[in-house]
Amino acid sequence: MDGTTAGLLVLFVVSLVPLLPTEVTLLGMGVAAAQGGTSLALVIAVASAGCLVSDQALYALGRFGGRAALDRLSRRRKIAAGIGWLDGRLQRHPRPVLVIARWLPSGGTVGALLAGSLRWPVAEFFTASAVGVTLWTSYVAFLGYAGGRIITEPGISMLLSLGVALILGSVITYGAKRSAKAI
Repeated sequence: MDGTTAGLLVLFVVSLVPLLPTEVTLLGMGVAAAQGGTSLALVIAVASAGCLVSDQALYALGRFGGRAALDRLSRRRKIAAGIGWLDGRLQRHPRPVLVIARWLPSGGTVGALLAGSLRWPVAEFFTASAVGVTLWTSYVAFLGYAGGRIITEPGISMLLSLGVALILGSVITYGAKRSAKAI
């Protein structure tokens, strides 16, 4: 197995497991794509597939485990904040909120569990999840790719991409928190 195949396999596994550092792994694979390691489209497809399978499993857990799974997860401060932000909004504007949740810390995990516990129709959830994971993985992979094209030193380009992702993620989280307080 060559390095590219191993990297894609690691990306898929990390994308499958909730709360693992998918963003960092995806950024790194975006950098690798920029430097000729693999195709950016393949990186996005692999990460999207892993996240989509993970979302479906979390949805099923939420649907059959109900609020108990969310209650256990809400002991973590960041996840509790995500649950608070998502809970009311999912009932009013479900599809756009689930797509946007991907950009919040643990938002994809919490959104899938909530959608399952609220018993969303499976087809609606799958569609919103597919759109959300595709947009999010494309965004993160492109950040890594852009960093890898701007700076050819892999470590520095990874740090640049990670810095930009952290800044953008912080801005999105801050905006979500402000809108939650305004409501």
